[in-house]
Amino acid sequence: LPLVIVIAALTSLLFYWGVLQRVVKLFSLLLEKTMGIGGALGVGAAGTIFLGMIEAPLLIRPYLAQLTRSELFALMATGMSCIAGTMLVLYATVLQTIIPDSLGHILTASVIHAPAALLIASVMLPETQTPTLGHQLPGSGARGSIDALTRGTWEGLQLFWNIVAMLIVFVAVVKLANLGLAALPEVGGAPVTLQRGLGYVMAPVAWLIGIPWAEAQTAGSLLGTKIVLNEFLAFMDMAALPPEALSEHSRLILAYAMCSFANFGSLGILIAGLGTLCPERRGEITGLGLRALVAGVLASPMTGAVVG
Repeated sequence: LPLVIVIAALTSLLFYWGVLQRVVKLFSLLLEKTMGIGGALGVGAAGTIFLGMIEAPLLIRPYLAQLTRSELFALMATGMSCIAGTMLVLYATVLQTIIPDSLGHILTASVIHAPAALLIASVMLPETQTPTLGHQLPGSGARGSIDALTRGTWEGLQLFWNIVAMLIVFVAVVKLANLGLAALPEVGGAPVTLQRGLGYVMAPVAWLIGIPWAEAQTAGSLLGTKIVLNEFLAFMDMAALPPEALSEHSRLILAYAMCSFANFGSLGILIAGLGTLCPERRGEITGLGLRALVAGVLASPMTGAVVG
């Protein structure tokens, strides 16, 4: 968890030096040329690879009100499909004992989820208007390198405590739910739990993305935990499984399939954050929220299937 604070501080410093803006602009040009999207959406979508689903739209805040409905939806979908750079090292640390070169895989997943989400978004809500241009990226508000590090550290500390609080609450909620379900009769010689129920529902999805049916219920349980709760808890659950529960191939597929912010908690953050950044389109953002969640849920398992 302390790495979250370090990465947040370094990100702030790189943003002040202008390094991060250049990287984002490079990725945005690649997305524009390969997928035919507008400059504003290209910058916003590229930003979600390194920044959070609320931080990335800040890069194109002046353009948010001008985005077409399809572009707005695509921006929301990519936000749900990628992860923030501050979380990258955290997830990789959790997975390092079960997946070789976990950091490389998590970074790769975040990069390829952006075009995957743009593809899904273009199918769900095709563009019918002129794409919005815009390549001007904002500069940092810091007054120097030390100020940038200080600001980044403070932001990282806030994120740190948010993660701690989230883990405490969500782990407790799962435990309480399982205690309540324990009152039901056992099924298959084992008590009913939230994870087992989710496993049955998501098992066919796990099988469709390339996981053997013998492991599909276990994998489905992890996918269900990721969607209903969050990906961090799902990664922790996968790391805690006995070695024989999932093959190395299945673990690799799940590492990609679960590496996104596509869950109900993130949906609330996305709607609230974007609604604050662009209040004149709050109703439209709220209306597109569930569809963006579906797009994110589809995009990440799709890349898991390709990797598998």
